[in-house]
Amino acid sequence: MGALDKFAEFIDWYPKGMSKEERHLVFKIDWLVLSFSCIAFFTKNLDVSALTNAYYAGMGDDLHLDGNKLQFATSMYYVGYAIFQIPSNIVLTRLPAEYYLPAFEVMWGLFTLGTAFIKNYKQLLVMRFFVGFTATACWVGNAHIVNSWYTRQELGKRNAIYGCVYPLGAMFAGYLQSAAYKNLNGAHGMEGWRWLFVVCAIITIPCALIGVFFCPNVPDRCNSRYLTEREKQLAVERLLKDGFAKTRGIGRGLFKRIFGDWRIYVFFVVGNLYWMTPYPSGLPFGLWLDSQTLPNGDSKYSPDMVNNLSTITYAATIVSTMICGFYSDWRKNRWETMMYGGILILICNVILLVWNVPDGAKFFAFVGLGVANGPTNLIVPWLAEFMSHDLEARSASIAIVNVGWVVINCVVPIIAWPIPASPRFLGGYIWSVVMSVVEIILLPLPMILERRELKKGINYAQMIAEENGFVSAGLEEKTKSVDDEQSLEEAGQAKNEKAVEVNTIAV
Repeated sequence: MGALDKFAEFIDWYPKGMSKEERHLVFKIDWLVLSFSCIAFFTKNLDVSALTNAYYAGMGDDLHLDGNKLQFATSMYYVGYAIFQIPSNIVLTRLPAEYYLPAFEVMWGLFTLGTAFIKNYKQLLVMRFFVGFTATACWVGNAHIVNSWYTRQELGKRNAIYGCVYPLGAMFAGYLQSAAYKNLNGAHGMEGWRWLFVVCAIITIPCALIGVFFCPNVPDRCNSRYLTEREKQLAVERLLKDGFAKTRGIGRGLFKRIFGDWRIYVFFVVGNLYWMTPYPSGLPFGLWLDSQTLPNGDSKYSPDMVNNLSTITYAATIVSTMICGFYSDWRKNRWETMMYGGILILICNVILLVWNVPDGAKFFAFVGLGVANGPTNLIVPWLAEFMSHDLEARSASIAIVNVGWVVINCVVPIIAWPIPASPRFLGGYIWSVVMSVVEIILLPLPMILERRELKKGINYAQMIAEENGFVSAGLEEKTKSVDDEQSLEEAGQAKNEKAVEVNTIAV
């Protein structure tokens, strides 16, 4: 075993005992799946973050985006984003992903380019709607692809890499805006903020072609030229052994398979609470920095300084995301890591609710919420594991849960975080604290309900493995632990009954 393989095993990139053949396969899967997924998600985040960065760089003044207009423009993006998500992910299970996903990436790149030439607020709303509509396929579609290739002990790390793309894209977009404003402002009669959208489109459209060559679809529908027939077979077999089922088709029963299961309802609530409660680490943090003034009335932080300080939260999110992904795989559970994050979210939101604290405490709270964004990336792999028995239902469920987040993002920021209320946002911080408490209470619920199923002998993952002639030690261990617990309970009951019987005889 080479030094690189030893290091990969040490950090648990490849589970201990994995064969050389399987390691080689996973290595190729990493390159194929993560390359296009991360590049596509990166370009999407460039285009999404461009609006906020352009607002700070002069678009707000040029288009007269006073009052709550920025929030409405952001919400219009999410309206378009929400409409097509569920149909898109259902269709994705039937169409070739290597063509479907890149086609939509080209389209949202063109609408991003169109944003550079808008003249008023109404045109901005139209463009943001179509950017959101065409970008729909990106995050949920690639999340479905990523979570269809890996076993339970691999999902946390790969989702962490995929999740890090969001803060990386946001960070890069900030520096891109700064460079565009300094070097292109006024070029060919166009303001610097307009050039940002042009540059984003120039990056996005060519990147779409990468998907045509690299996106491998899902294992049992893979046509990738980079995997041999034996590797495609092994990719399917190792997932079946881990309890991940093959495609079952759509059919009339799909919605019953989704909505007849407690999983979609629990993860819809738990996931969206968790995604929303670190919200202040984004726009509210930037608006607070932007509101700080010196005694003479000048801004305390220049646009570049606001961007650099905001970058700290993104950097904290990246580090936290990677640590949480590796830790949750090592611990073989997701909820424990997420509970740590939930507690940190509550502490930081309480500090911001109090508000009358030193600026250092505010920085700690905003950056702490950036750190707490790390565990939020575990929602999707956790849901994927719970829906391992149904590929189509899993794909649709990821989209349904994400639609909930999108709808909340359309409504809550306007109501709880209106721009005129910045930087205090009293209503927003009350919302965040209350939801943080509810989230911590509900977080163990999926584990409790799964344990009840196992006690009843319902283990879908074990059934999938056994139906295909495999036995998984990991799945057996989970079932055995519940069986042992149940046996101990039964033994304890028997012991108590025996004691009562002896006392009765004695009397």
